Amino acid sequence: MLELIVFVCGAAVMILEMVGARIVAPYFGSSIVVWTALIGTVLASLSLGCWWGGRIADRNPSLVTLGRIILFAGLCIGLVAVAKSMILDFWGLDSIPVTIAATAINLVLFAPASILLGMISPYAVRLKMVAVERAGSTAGRLYALSTLGSIVGTFFAGFFLIAFMGSTSILILLALLLIALSLGASMADRNTKVAALVVVVLLGLGLNAYAGYLQHEGFHDLDTHYSRVFIYKSEDRVSGRPTRAMATTPRFTHSAMYLDDPTDLVLKYTRFFKAAWSFNPSARRCLLLGGGGYSFPKYALAAHPELHVDVVELDPGVTRLARLFFGLEDHPRMRIHHEDGRTFINRSRDTFDVILGDVFNSQYSVPFHLTTVETVRRLHDMLEEDGVVIMNTIAAIEGPGGRFLRAQFATYAHVFPHVHLYPLQHPEDGQAVQNVMIVASRKALPLDAVSPDPDVRMYLGQRWTRPIPSDVPILTDDFAPVEGIMASNW
Repeated sequence: MLELIVFVCGAAVMILEMVGARIVAPYFGSSIVVWTALIGTVLASLSLGCWWGGRIADRNPSLVTLGRIILFAGLCIGLVAVAKSMILDFWGLDSIPVTIAATAINLVLFAPASILLGMISPYAVRLKMVAVERAGSTAGRLYALSTLGSIVGTFFAGFFLIAFMGSTSILILLALLLIALSLGASMADRNTKVAALVVVVLLGLGLNAYAGYLQHEGFHDLDTHYSRVFIYKSEDRVSGRPTRAMATTPRFTHSAMYLDDPTDLVLKYTRFFKAAWSFNPSARRCLLLGGGGYSFPKYALAAHPELHVDVVELDPGVTRLARLFFGLEDHPRMRIHHEDGRTFINRSRDTFDVILGDVFNSQYSVPFHLTTVETVRRLHDMLEEDGVVIMNTIAAIEGPGGRFLRAQFATYAHVFPHVHLYPLQHPEDGQAVQNVMIVASRKALPLDAVSPDPDVRMYLGQRWTRPIPSDVPILTDDFAPVEGIMASNW
């Protein structure tokens, strides 16, 4: 029984940690900063749990007490399943650096269960100890089983559970497994049985309340292989037209579609992409890095009958959701590539007239390997002589919040002879964090081009003309601290 307990609890720790990353990602991102906060929190909790479990075990060790520890761990995990969205929604840490905010939320959500699970192995060692001369082999065997359980939990969660079950379902399953394990450890104890029954009833009531909290028409909270995705109905703030939106964080809309015209563009940065044809009217080949709801490919294929589009989208699950909710259909002039953008850039030998980028791995961070000078050189080589690259970034231009934008500008300017910036929401405010479009080309662009499209005319008039300080180095594969730089923006 003790061997089974340490194995299962070792697996539970890693499943909780893997699922925890998915839970906090929509609110804090999935960058190395957030992973560092999560891993550090879990390790610190396990360390405290080992110390505490050893102390308690030396007093009056019993299977009943061990069962109760496991029961409380299951209760804590169940509470996370029930309350996580409510806690995260009301967690007002927008003004606090993400390093502190992510650490704080991980402590609240995952430290209690991790501490209790950390108590299991030393407590089991004490129960298993029958002779001092065999203490080493007993401790080694149980800790090895715990580690083996952690390995199994890591692979099982990463390769199977998260791919096929939502975060809430996994946590509830894990909580019920630990409750069952606690009953197995202390079957003869009536109080544990009653407590387990109460915990199960409370979890059921909590899940019902949680479902009511999330329930409103047209809202979907879904997990894919790579991310947690929210899909919901909304309306355009200016026109009042009904929309459907996709987001991987409650704070930002990443893709949107008008319900009355699926090919019309909702978001400002997607409307700016239309400027590519003002810069290069003869464009016939377009590469889009980042599919999302596939809003721009649908528009571009309808607006340009001779255009061929390649879309690189890392997550097949996002493409599936675009088909289900955003009217994406197969098209003879569109190819979809499900792979990492950098991998596609490295292997592709095609050339394009227009290259568009809209890739984020969190609310504030661009994948570092898509920001470096090595990536920009490949984009330069893939671009036709008259072509244009347009990259969407979310940052300020001036001040501390503009360090990433200035680093990205310097990186593009190191490769391309012509680079321009177009802030969209606040064109005169360099301190504002906003969509800033980086436009790069091999040949001089017709900056005075006049477009019949009113959106494009407006955005082309918002080109940033003030000097851009050269106070940050270019980004390289060897050194690109994107997450750290971007964290200062929020």
